[in-house]
Amino acid sequence: MMDEDQVNDIIQRWRDTPEEDLKPDDYQRFKNLGSACLTGGDDAQLLKFLQDEKNQGIVKSMGCVLMEPLLNEVVNKEKGLDYCQAAITHLTRTCRPEELLQSLLQLVEDIHPGAISEIIIALVPHFQTVLLRLEDRRAAQVGLILSALQRQLSRLPVPYTRQQEAADEYGLCRCCAALAGFTKSFVEVVTGKDGNYVSAAEDEELRMELLKFCMRSLREPLLEAELNRERKSSLWLFATEIMVTLPAIQASLSELLFFSSLKKSSLVDNSQSRESRACLAYLLFVQLVTMDTFPAVFSPVFVLQCNMEYIDQLLSSKKESHLLKGLALYAKSLESVPDNSLAVSLLELKSFYSAPQNLRQVLTDCPLQHLRTSGLQVLQLFINKLDAEAKHKFFRCMLKASNHAGVESYIVKNIKNQVELSMEPGNSNPWFLGEEFLSLLELVLCLPQGAETDLLNSMDRIMESLNLLRFLLIRDKEPWSKTDVWEELTRLKDEYLKMLRVCISMSRGYYSAELKALREDRKLKAREARDAARSARIVKSITVKRGNVSNMSPEVQHQVLQSALVTFDLMESLIVRIDEIAEEKRKIGH
Repeated sequence: MMDEDQVNDIIQRWRDTPEEDLKPDDYQRFKNLGSACLTGGDDAQLLKFLQDEKNQGIVKSMGCVLMEPLLNEVVNKEKGLDYCQAAITHLTRTCRPEELLQSLLQLVEDIHPGAISEIIIALVPHFQTVLLRLEDRRAAQVGLILSALQRQLSRLPVPYTRQQEAADEYGLCRCCAALAGFTKSFVEVVTGKDGNYVSAAEDEELRMELLKFCMRSLREPLLEAELNRERKSSLWLFATEIMVTLPAIQASLSELLFFSSLKKSSLVDNSQSRESRACLAYLLFVQLVTMDTFPAVFSPVFVLQCNMEYIDQLLSSKKESHLLKGLALYAKSLESVPDNSLAVSLLELKSFYSAPQNLRQVLTDCPLQHLRTSGLQVLQLFINKLDAEAKHKFFRCMLKASNHAGVESYIVKNIKNQVELSMEPGNSNPWFLGEEFLSLLELVLCLPQGAETDLLNSMDRIMESLNLLRFLLIRDKEPWSKTDVWEELTRLKDEYLKMLRVCISMSRGYYSAELKALREDRKLKAREARDAARSARIVKSITVKRGNVSNMSPEVQHQVLQSALVTFDLMESLIVRIDEIAEEKRKIGH
């Protein structure tokens, strides 16, 4: 420890030493002295030293090294907080701005994960002060600061529920509010509201840095957040600030969303850029934020075509926040499109193929019921917008690719609806009434695994297929009379029902044997239990003798097997009814 005289001698030597002659040891010693003052609770004394006119040369040369200990004191909320804040403010106004900026950026890079929000909130106002003192390359420095701060913010978890956002445990919402306030003054610079003149090159560079900030913000944290105009949360307010900033800095929303691929952009890499623009599309078209600034010249089909890229991006994710936005954007983009208007040529586009396939994944694999329900509504809406040829092609594609009985049954039900519509006067079309329909029907009346098809797993599709077949046979033959469709339909029907009967017979035999074995097993257990009781033994558990019994309880197994046999009876009764209808038609024909 140094006594007071030694400290005064050192300080006097620093006052008398030109800056270029100061050594690294001097900087470290100055930092140690400042830290010792803070540790000893002498915050007021340190502030007095920094503000002393005689020490301004020392402060200007070496004051940057005190930012770290002062900031730590502020973040830790120790005593003397006002003195520390005043000391930091004095340093930001006295130290060389270039050196101070580098020092502050280094502090941001070295933030401890547990103190991210506190340090960012403490630093943001001082970044503003330092930037105002810079004489050149201010736009580039704004970009460096925003990028550094956002890198740290991306490490914080995004609150999703209303309660999480209100609690703001990790401080993300407060940080976003601080960043929005920080950028507002620079938006005023490029819009000329602050009254200061900047060169055209500086103005353009500043616009670009603000645009990068907005696009990064849309991806993180806004894409992860629940954003709804009915819920005016902190992140919603941040989202509206971002959306208002874009037109303010003359960033065309239509260019960003619809024509970005035509322009060379260094914003972010492709996948990140798509995520940012996907969030932008959601806020614009679903939540209608700044929709009044968007040109109304684009047709609904063009908007849908452009948005499909973002819908595909969102639906390919496994995150609930992404899927919710993707489904909402899908539905909103389809709403304005007239029914039966989307041409088959659109299905050749990559996004028009992959987005429905990702929607199918949501329907079959997503564990969240509300997302599956929304997904089914969107699927029906999309089907309604396709013209007849596009519906035909889409149904073929889904039947080939879905590999899920529930989805396939839904498609078969839609096929039946289209056939019924085509039979109405004035609605006739070859895709659901003529020869083109046969290729689709061939996919419907098909058991891909033949006689080994799992009837229980395929039950939904098979029942809908039988209902379609029954419907086709009940209707008048007149719509088919001018073609060979009726004869081909009869052939497909015969082949399908023949294979289905074989499949039902094999399945019934298997399940009946399982049910019989289960009943015998239960009788065996009951006999063992009676024997044990007669022997006056306390039976705590009964060992199952059969090795192939599943993990289900015997009661559940019995119920499942019995239900399977009832299902087979139902299928067989439908087959019998279809044969009766076909026979009646044959007799009428003769």
